[in-house]
Amino acid sequence: MKIAFFILTVLILTTAVLPQTARRLTTDDRTGSVERFENFPSAFVEPRSVDVWLPPGFSRKKRYAVLYMHDGQMLFDGTTTWNKQEWGIDETMTRLLKEGRIRDTIVVGIWNTTHRREEYMPQKPFEAATPEQKKAAAAFGIGEVVSDRYLKFIVAELKPFIDRTYPTKTGRKYTFLMGSSMGGLISVYAISEYPAVFGGAACLSTHFPAGDGVVIDYLKKNLPSPKHHKIYFDYGTETLDAQYEPYQKRADEEMRQKGYESGKNWITRKFEGADHSETSWSKRVDIPLVFLLGK
Repeated sequence: MKIAFFILTVLILTTAVLPQTARRLTTDDRTGSVERFENFPSAFVEPRSVDVWLPPGFSRKKRYAVLYMHDGQMLFDGTTTWNKQEWGIDETMTRLLKEGRIRDTIVVGIWNTTHRREEYMPQKPFEAATPEQKKAAAAFGIGEVVSDRYLKFIVAELKPFIDRTYPTKTGRKYTFLMGSSMGGLISVYAISEYPAVFGGAACLSTHFPAGDGVVIDYLKKNLPSPKHHKIYFDYGTETLDAQYEPYQKRADEEMRQKGYESGKNWITRKFEGADHSETSWSKRVDIPLVFLLGK
């Protein structure tokens, strides 16, 4: 009886993490193609779509690095986004590959959900926050934080699936993260929590004000070793980005204290006049892409 129950449990769990077949969204291979797994199931977080961008000339005879990006619905098609903006990742990746500036890479776009802030707010820093910092997070509209479960979804479910489904290079030095705003927060948190999995993180317009800098306090003890990791930060000076410079300077000091060297395994850039939007990030995303994926 116990054996039968165990087998049934295994079957249920196995079925729960098997997504449906991908739906090809694009047929014009001039800027690659996008395959979508809708309602990707998870034992840790609610289902969401996952888009996989394959570069022009994609071949199963090659092996590809993998860039995992948050806010996946904002990456490739601005005609379907809430603000009609996009990162233009497919166009930029195609150009950089054609110029020979980056290695062969696929991009995995993880869609956000209505619980975006709760999934992207780093959990351990939040739980260790002072009452004042938690109040600042609550004022930003953050509810029950579940980012540790979100990272388990990526590391224990999504990454193994991607590595089984596509011809990837699976090691740390070929696996990267990128996000903006709170997507920047979860990216630097992910590389700190899973330093054996991720070799680099790009954090654009990182929303350190969430929790009044509590994530910076976390980085003091938890930044990964600079010997095996790369981290990119940037920020603008307009709209929401106007808040970021004091926080970013504090984060930069923690990077220096940890032994990161500017221009080698760490970059922080300030973009005068840039606002907090996909349009701004699309104009400069080639910089972190080359930094992480450069040959």
